[in-house]
Amino acid sequence: MITVPRGLVLGLAALFSAYHIVLGVYAIGTPVMPGPTIAALGLYALATVLSLWPFGELRMPLWMSFFNLAVSIALPLLVASQLTGAAQNGYATWYVAAVGTLMTITATRKRQSASWLGVGFLVVHTVVWAGAGKLGSMGVIGSVVWVAIAVVLTRAMAKAGRDARQYALAEREATEWQAAQEAHLYERRVRLAQTNRLAAPMLRRIVDRGGDLSDAQRQECRYLEAAVRDEIRGRRLLNDAVRAEVMAARNRGALVTLLDEGGIDDLDGGALEAVLGELADALSRTSADKIIVRTSADGSDTAVTVVGLTTADPSVSALGPDNAEDEVALWLEIPRVAVARGAQHRR
Repeated sequence: MITVPRGLVLGLAALFSAYHIVLGVYAIGTPVMPGPTIAALGLYALATVLSLWPFGELRMPLWMSFFNLAVSIALPLLVASQLTGAAQNGYATWYVAAVGTLMTITATRKRQSASWLGVGFLVVHTVVWAGAGKLGSMGVIGSVVWVAIAVVLTRAMAKAGRDARQYALAEREATEWQAAQEAHLYERRVRLAQTNRLAAPMLRRIVDRGGDLSDAQRQECRYLEAAVRDEIRGRRLLNDAVRAEVMAARNRGALVTLLDEGGIDDLDGGALEAVLGELADALSRTSADKIIVRTSADGSDTAVTVVGLTTADPSVSALGPDNAEDEVALWLEIPRVAVARGAQHRR
């Protein structure tokens, strides 16, 4: 979005305000008594300096908007009290443009109500003091128009800013969604390639033999099916070492379940390899009949939990995985902090 430097805007506003003060000083001899005009010039200069001070937020403080409104009411009362409304006062009516400029600054700094009240009082005062016919010749209408333009532009720029932020947020969400879709697509391709590598040789063998498989080949198919499930449900819990140990455990008759629920998605590189290394080592050392490997919840100090269950009587273990006689033979929690230290040590 195109923006105008704040210093440039403040500089232009300061030049306009200074021009009105110059006009007031130039016409200082026109009023009956110069005292009220000098006081008005001082009030206007103070209000302008406060309003254009280049620090703080864009939105004007409430007390400052009330002060500017009070100054815009005081200027016509002070200056016009020393002038004749029916006469041609020339530059002595500098306060009209000064009030318009001050209220335009107030409107630009997002205090539109105070700016409308200020120019509204200027209109009423001019009509009462000099008549409605002087609204145009004294520049009152021009001051009102400037305030109206400032209000419209301020609201339009605020809306443009909100729209720009919404578009930026939508673009960021779209980019994140696209990245997530590409990541899912890449992971899907990796899983399909891994599954094809595992299952394709056995599938060709099944086709070649017309489905007539030996008991050993059928058992191998079951192991391959379990390995395919691991690729889907295990996700980041798998590397070559873990795959080998899982297959070895199944070959000796153990039931192995891998569940990756996203708890280690934030680990990568050496930290992830350290987790999987400890997991493969734990699988190689256990003789449990059932092994459950699960990632911990996000934010937990534990990366992976490994539980091994065994049955004292082998004949009972054949009844199924839900047997109530299972006993805990292995309980291992692989912590994140220890993994991080181990990864740094390996480097």
